[in-house]
Amino acid sequence: MSAVSSKTGPDNGQRTTAAAAPAGVRAPWLLAGLGVAILATTIALIFSGAAAARIAADPGAVVRWGLPLADAVHNMAMTAVIGSLVFAVMILPRTVEKRRRGPGAETHEHPAFKRAMLLASWSSVVWTLSAVAVLVFTFSDAAGMPVSAGKQYTSELLYFMIDLEIGQAWLIVTLIAAVVTTLTFGVRSLSGLGATAVLATVALVPMALIGHSASADDHMGAITSLGLHLIGICLWVGGIITLAAVSRQLRGGQQPAPVAGSDPGADSQGEVPATTDITAVVLSRFSTLAGFAFVLVFASGIINAQIRLGDWGALTSDYGQLVLVKTFATLLLGAIGFMHRQWVLPQLNAGSASRVMSARRAVWQLILGELLILGATVGVAVALSRTATPVPEELPPDATPARILTDYPLPPELTPIRWLTEWRLDWLWVAFALTVGIGYLIGRHKVARRGDSWPWLRTISWIVGLLALTYFTSGPPAVYGKILFSAHMVDHMALTMIVPIFLVLGAPVTLALKALPPRGDGTRGFREWILVIVHSKFSRLVTHPIFVAVNFAGSIIIFYYSPLFGYALQWHVGHELMVLHFTMTGYLFVLSLIGIDPIPRRPAYPLRLLMLLATMAFHAFFGVSLMSSEALLQADWFGNMGRPWGPSAIEDQQLGGAITWGIGEIPTVALAIIVAMMWSRSDAREMKRKDRAADRNNEAELSAYNDMFARLAEHDEELEKRRTR
Repeated sequence: MSAVSSKTGPDNGQRTTAAAAPAGVRAPWLLAGLGVAILATTIALIFSGAAAARIAADPGAVVRWGLPLADAVHNMAMTAVIGSLVFAVMILPRTVEKRRRGPGAETHEHPAFKRAMLLASWSSVVWTLSAVAVLVFTFSDAAGMPVSAGKQYTSELLYFMIDLEIGQAWLIVTLIAAVVTTLTFGVRSLSGLGATAVLATVALVPMALIGHSASADDHMGAITSLGLHLIGICLWVGGIITLAAVSRQLRGGQQPAPVAGSDPGADSQGEVPATTDITAVVLSRFSTLAGFAFVLVFASGIINAQIRLGDWGALTSDYGQLVLVKTFATLLLGAIGFMHRQWVLPQLNAGSASRVMSARRAVWQLILGELLILGATVGVAVALSRTATPVPEELPPDATPARILTDYPLPPELTPIRWLTEWRLDWLWVAFALTVGIGYLIGRHKVARRGDSWPWLRTISWIVGLLALTYFTSGPPAVYGKILFSAHMVDHMALTMIVPIFLVLGAPVTLALKALPPRGDGTRGFREWILVIVHSKFSRLVTHPIFVAVNFAGSIIIFYYSPLFGYALQWHVGHELMVLHFTMTGYLFVLSLIGIDPIPRRPAYPLRLLMLLATMAFHAFFGVSLMSSEALLQADWFGNMGRPWGPSAIEDQQLGGAITWGIGEIPTVALAIIVAMMWSRSDAREMKRKDRAADRNNEAELSAYNDMFARLAEHDEELEKRRTR
């Protein structure tokens, strides 16, 4: 690179040179994080003794050491894939041009985007291969057999992958990694890459389910906190890896290559545009994401550690000491991130060239330090997954039927006061409520600071909706919903009919579109992705009045009279998907009736009332059918709970039918009243509009209407005269 570019950057007007050595993390250091992760894994395994030879069923040193090391490589590769995809779809510009100049115009892929996709592609290859290695080593470790190509070994490995949960989970992870690998090499549209990032994140679900904390005392809390922990790590660690990888492509003056499929020679200026410096912008965007990820990682890590340790006195154990090391490393990384935001980023925008260069050198040194510390943290985490926890993972020998079925002891008899006191936090929905609640308040503050108005009633409605969502997912209805069908129906109907009313009246999408600034560099932030989703074909389908009504009424039949109900009772993932489905079904139904957030199509007011009457009749029919039924739904579950208190299972189910009928009618009537009020106001606004139009044109429409009748009268008189002649 000896040539000097004389192009002027459009943003700052400064000349950039291609010959200048770009600052950033050099390529050899990119593998340092992986090396530190492997080294930390080895040291932690030696410290905890997790890789020591077993007295019986020892699979051999290759498996004992190969499994955690392959797991460390797998975790680093997976986080790199997810982090690079997040950078590609939300942080980095895809092309140098902010907008295409017209059909067939040549576009040039930004070097940083190209580098991020290169990292995603090859990291996904490593992810796939390491997932296969972890799958094989996990089988050997569980079976106590060394890796072999023998017929018996391969047949038992096949059985492990098809019939056992842990084998099925790792097979799913491997298949997802393989599909993501194919997509990262072939997809370049932002929507396609966004879907690829979502698919890669789905691989975290089976990993959370097979984490050894999934067998801990608080089953639901262990799985959920581990899943949130993995999401935060992928955003944070993957982001640091990607930032280090693209660091040298963020400087300006580089010559991008044309995007595949563009028309070469169609550039009207006849020259390749040079890139501008986007270091400060990218670091600022990632700093916000990393701050959220840090809070998520730290909070979920504390919750998960408390579940695994049982009590804080267990911190003196080998497992507890590794937890302390990991916690210290996480806090150190948080301190480095705070330095980024408070000191380095402001100096990158300073006017003094010397201060900018000093800050630029500091930021890459800090990122390199973060990369090394993150590698050590990942290694310690892998060793933790191989170390025995102080809390036993097996069920006690005297476990009750309720404990065996639900993973929790049978709660005390349900009384009126216990509708307020029996809680079991579902950390997924607690995290969701806190995130969107704080985000809503921040958005409202931004709108108010700008001088725009935002009604307090909407804010109160949103907060009440989130509190209600937390109550019905973590409070007594959720606790007793696993024991009593009647409590389950209270939970279900509230999530479908009550919570969505408050959330829809909060108008979160409208507030987000007002609060979030639009981006002008061709990237898609949260605002741009909201608009893409709102105007997508998928949105047009799920918000269509016919689809909304059929989904709202029909899903209740499909769910309760199919194996889906049993899956939601037995599996934590099924339970969370049930909550998500019925909450979203109710939200879309209420949004189409009384919402103000933008959707592709909203039904006319008469159709809205017809939809309400139909759903009211349907809920009444479903409730009455349960009240009169003598067949117990999910008899293996509710019939074997072993409750010494409360009504019998069939009586409780019939009570649940009455609750379904009763709870379904009250919100429906409230919605009908709101729709009628909105219809009346709409008619009033239409009349005012017509009156204003009449005032502007001297009631031309009314005059034309009267003239029409006058001409008809004259025509009738003329016909009458002709008949009498």
